[in-house]
Order: sequence, then C-alpha cells, then structure tokens
Amino acid sequence: MEYIRNKTEFNIKENTAVSLGKFDGIHRGHDLLMQKVIAKKKENLASLAFTFDMPTRKLQDPKADDKVITTNSEKALVFERIGIDYLIECPLVDEVMKMEPEAFIKKLCDELHMKYVVVGPDFHFGYKRAGDYNTLIKYQKKYGYEVEVVHKLKDDGWDISSTRIRDALKKGLISDVNRLLGYDYFMEGVVIHGNQIGRKMSIPTVNIAIPENKELPPFGVYATITEISGKSYCGATNIGIKPTIPGENKVGAETNLFDFNGDIYDERIIVKFYKYIRPEKKFESIEELKSQIEKDVEAIKDVFKM
Repeated sequence: MEYIRNKTEFNIKENTAVSLGKFDGIHRGHDLLMQKVIAKKKENLASLAFTFDMPTRKLQDPKADDKVITTNSEKALVFERIGIDYLIECPLVDEVMKMEPEAFIKKLCDELHMKYVVVGPDFHFGYKRAGDYNTLIKYQKKYGYEVEVVHKLKDDGWDISSTRIRDALKKGLISDVNRLLGYDYFMEGVVIHGNQIGRKMSIPTVNIAIPENKELPPFGVYATITEISGKSYCGATNIGIKPTIPGENKVGAETNLFDFNGDIYDERIIVKFYKYIRPEKKFESIEELKSQIEKDVEAIKDVFKM
C-alpha cells in the first residue's frame, strides 16, 4: 500500500476506485465500502481510500474533542491489512477546507484519475459541508465517473457507527467494540522504558506511550494479545496512571506478556484488547499490588483457556 500524507496535490498515474470518508475506527460499515473499491480491480481500477489528517468535526468547532478510535498510523495499518492500494491522508488546511464541492470533485478526477466513487449516505464534503452524495451524482457525467451510495450496515437493528463504537468503548464493552469493528480494538506504539517496578516484582512488563488523541476504554486491566515481529503473545495490560506508584505518571499501557522473555525496547508492537478484567485502583503497598496482579494473570489465563 502507498501511504500518501502531508500533501494537498496528488499525482496518481492509474485510474482509481475511490472511497471518501472520515473512517474513524474503520468499522464493518467502512470495510463494506473498501470491498466495493477493491472489487473494481477486475475493471483495472486501483483501490484508494481518501481521508483527512484530523477529525472533520474540528472544522465546525476548533475546541471539539479530537479523540479518535484509531490514530492515523493505526488507520494505515488497518487499510493495509484490508488490501487497499493507496491511502491518502489529506491535511485539513485552508485551501482544502474552503474548496467548493465541484472544485473538490474536479481535483479528485484530475489528480487521482477517479473513475468510481463510493460513499455512505451521510457523507459531506467541500466548503461548509455543502456537498453530499447528490452532488457527486450531479457531476458524474461531466467528469466521467460512476457513483455508488451504500447505506449503513446494521448490527442488532442499529446502525454501525463510530459514535456507537466510541460509546461502547468508554463503557469498557470490549466484545461489543470488537464485534462492531470487525477486528480487535488495538493500540500500537514503540516500546519505551518504564519505571521497572514490574521487574522488581518479578512481573516484567512492556510499556508503550499512548497518543493524547487516542480514545481509550476505562482505566484498568484487560486481557490482551500482543503482536511482536509477527508473533502473538497473551498478556495482561493495564491502561492508566499507575496510582500505586509514587509521583505523577502519564497515561500509558503496560503489558505483562505470558511466555515471553526478550529485549524489545524501541520495537513497534500492537496490543489487541479482548476483555475488561477490573478497574485501575490504588493499592496500599507494592506487595498488595503484586498479589492483585497475580490474581489478574490467573483470571486472564482462564479467559484464554491457558
């Protein structure tokens, strides 16, 4: 997959099938759109996802929450696994934000050689969100592309949406989140040095920093599977601020990996979430914390039937 970012001008050489959207979370509804553009390969069209480098709700309100279910780098991982040929992450700069809908369509046709475009019924684009799927239909003959509008996928009678996933995530309903996404909620990052408390307790952990704009489940302990260099390891992950440890601790993810012993500092890993075990809490001593972690480990091994 070619990942194009930090650019507002594009030069795709081949004809493309394009999906446009925010794609926060890249859930099962988004995947349906991606399968539509991938299917166009049989018509010699390259598959392309076009999105923006920040939530478009920031256009309406600069003070709006900018939390995302998938960060930009995580989004790229998901698109690559889906099988998209091109991912364009366009900066939300003035020249793009103030572009009239027809000008935006012309840009897609001139610079991406767009011959097919698929969107959801609530997609808006252009200056002041003036364009929608009807606008795309209006100009399809003029600019020579085909439009397909795909209605929202439903789960249990309700639309699958990023808002619904975000609400479930905030409640710690990980199984619901994973079902709606169609894959496991995850975070990826580079392994950093922690405070070595886990090692002192003979419960070594790997730590990754969490981007400030990452939408998180409740602070607490989770059953997780961590991908390291293509291999998977079950483990216990704590998200939070380590209240038992003295000092001010940044929000982070700390994972005790089962059946793994190695130096992976500075390596990029993926932590996938399966089940919420318990909330984060402050313990009276390190010994009490260690005792609880041992109980957590047993509970998580039971989850994975280890």
